Amino acid sequence: MRAALLCLVACAGPQHSSFTPRDDAALRTVLASQAAAWNRGDLDGFMAGYAHSPDLVFTSGGNIRHGYDETIAKYKAKYGTDQATMGHLGFELLSIQHLGADGAIVLGRWKLTDTPNAAGGVFSVAFERGADGWKIVHDHTSADPR
Repeated sequence: MRAALLCLVACAGPQHSSFTPRDDAALRTVLASQAAAWNRGDLDGFMAGYAHSPDLVFTSGGNIRHGYDETIAKYKAKYGTDQATMGHLGFELLSIQHLGADGAIVLGRWKLTDTPNAAGGVFSVAFERGADGWKIVHDHTSADPR
């Protein structure tokens, strides 16, 4: 019994007591990696920033999508998986607000060019730190009116 309790504590992974500048940098790296993957036509690389979970929430265009599979399917349907149809994506990060040691909200602007689906707008993404690092668990993206 005692061994099981010790494993439960030890096997739970590192405990984080605060949000640090290293965490801020890690969040920025996730988003920069997403933009770079998008810009080379790598949708799977872009999606690596999201939690691969049925609990992922993605809202855009007045629609709410649940789960990683539904989110990637929507991206594929709208943008394809080719650099020529995906265009060029840029992010401008406006703020990072930490929520305890293992959560954060990033507010920013996005701009998509060089595609028939060119647009821009604002986003807020909720990140959660898990065993595989910082992942987006909730994404709310809106487009500027045309």
